[in-house]
Amino acid sequence: METKSLMEKVNYCNSLTSYSRRKTIPVKVGNVIIGGNNPIVVQSMTTVDTMDTLGSVEQCIRMIESGCQLVRITAPSMKEAENLKEIKDELRKRGYSTPLVADIHFTPNAAELAAKIVEKVRINPGNYADKKKFEVINYSDESYQEELERIRERFLPLVKICKEHGTAMRIGTNHGSLSDRIMSRYGDTPLGMVESALEFLRICEEEEFYDIVISMKSSNTQVMVQAYRLLVQKLDEGGFKPYPLHLGVTEAGDGEDGRIKSAVGIGTLLEDGLGDTVRVSLTEDPEFEAPVAKALVDRYDQRVGHDSIPAVVTYPINPFEYQRRESVEVANFGGTNVPRVITDISKVSEILPKEMKHVGHFYLPELDKWKMNDQGADYIYTGSNPIPFMLPNGMKEIQDYSTWEDAEDQQNKYPAFSLKAFQESKLYHQSLNFLMINDSEIEDAIPFVKGRKDLVVILSSENSHTYPALRRAFVSLISNQVKVPVVPKVRYNQHTQDQIMLYAATDVGGLLIDGLGDGIMIESAGHEDIEREKCFTHIKLNHSVSFGVLQAARTRMSKTEYISCPSCGRTLFDLQETTAMIRKRTDHLKGVKIGIMGCIVNGPGEMADADFGYVGSGKGKITLYRGKEVVKRSVPSENAVDELIEIIRKDGMWTDPEN
Repeated sequence: METKSLMEKVNYCNSLTSYSRRKTIPVKVGNVIIGGNNPIVVQSMTTVDTMDTLGSVEQCIRMIESGCQLVRITAPSMKEAENLKEIKDELRKRGYSTPLVADIHFTPNAAELAAKIVEKVRINPGNYADKKKFEVINYSDESYQEELERIRERFLPLVKICKEHGTAMRIGTNHGSLSDRIMSRYGDTPLGMVESALEFLRICEEEEFYDIVISMKSSNTQVMVQAYRLLVQKLDEGGFKPYPLHLGVTEAGDGEDGRIKSAVGIGTLLEDGLGDTVRVSLTEDPEFEAPVAKALVDRYDQRVGHDSIPAVVTYPINPFEYQRRESVEVANFGGTNVPRVITDISKVSEILPKEMKHVGHFYLPELDKWKMNDQGADYIYTGSNPIPFMLPNGMKEIQDYSTWEDAEDQQNKYPAFSLKAFQESKLYHQSLNFLMINDSEIEDAIPFVKGRKDLVVILSSENSHTYPALRRAFVSLISNQVKVPVVPKVRYNQHTQDQIMLYAATDVGGLLIDGLGDGIMIESAGHEDIEREKCFTHIKLNHSVSFGVLQAARTRMSKTEYISCPSCGRTLFDLQETTAMIRKRTDHLKGVKIGIMGCIVNGPGEMADADFGYVGSGKGKITLYRGKEVVKRSVPSENAVDELIEIIRKDGMWTDPEN
């Protein structure tokens, strides 16, 4: 697609360079309004059995007090839908007016009942009127239209009830549960996700029902971001109302990985002004979700009025599908190489071999050897504090040019130049040099870097609107046919560890999803007088987050990926305990994706691109999958992890962990 015609079609956000919230219609959900000019709403979902009224109420209260403004509760059958009234009444009796949302899969009659009780219902168009059999069906236009008429007949009663009772609706598409009909016509694509929602949306609009929020969730952050962008574009092109968006990365996992993955997907969209309500899906107690969502959302309170960024006239990037920016290969950067991790240890002087463990390399003094893992730094930036010992094979050192030019070993160390030093220097490394520049210097740098095959640019920005500022610099490079590898560098010197994790995932993760960036570098703890141990805490965090961001953006797989749902009242086993148990046994399997789902609703569909799946199918019973294929049914839970490992072993993807 030509860049000019592509630019004319990019309407998914107000501006690529100036922060501006997308204007939507307001949707009233009880005493909360989503969209319009209202602040972004934070929500979460209970994990207690919906039939446990008091347990659900107590958990709702914990969630509300943690910052949750909407509470979603599963209603898999009529009895749970009926019990929503008991839960709601008890909450109101205790003085809590937080709106409730019924989560519906497969059971339209439960949705119709719930819509008369709670303030909002969520339906999944992939399974509301369809049963997924993973069948490929060849539809004629006529037979496809007949299917749409069948859906209309099944869906229309709910629309009328919602309209009559003032109940809002979320049309929540999930990547992994697209219907066979959608899959047959559009494939497993962002476009298929969008069309799945639009089928139901058209019915709503024909009935003049507009109290609708839409979501496009996926556990794959690239697919998730592309689908939301495409949805906004299609709403605009199709003459639909600008409905509010519910943002979320489904089955993000737990701990640092879950937070980073959520931030990569959600943060990328928030940066472009998309999103009106947010749910972070963690395999943890739900009261831990709202603070993470709030930390992501709060970042934009002061974003309006950021330093100006040159407008994009021609946009050379397709935002609806992944394509990595073309770059020349310089050493192991660019070309077809995976993005590299540069860890900044420049604030530490006289570093010891044993302290290299903080960047993934372990010195074994009794053997006088190095041990490294799949998350060992590729490069370390030491600035003016050079390493006094021999580094392990596979890791290289970058020094400030002023230090490197006086070094005895200029062959195995690499210089980092400022733009001025680079322009004036007569001395360069013969194969690999680094140019550290700010986005505001990009136009001045282009004449000096174009055509170089011995140079990697480390690109940073002082603009609070960091991701768009860096993206704009990439646009300049692409427009001027500059193909040197570029490593985005982000700096967080006055931030908490949680903020560093979430902000780096947003600022660099967004670039990686757009195919921009040949590595990552994070700087924090920039005070020269910071105590040594605290400095290493930051180094270790930055290093871990760097690999986490690359993994979450699907650009470098260096560890096992767990696609685990956040649990709900449908869950048939203790998800947190089971996830921890599976992680303990399998977390050495680099690049293997394992889906861990609490019930059949979230598997196999929701773990669409997992290599293997562990899904609750009954009390104490587990069904094991290879991709979307059932391998073993009704495995006793006490044997299920061993059986899962045996399947992985038979597929040749198992390696024994090192002692």
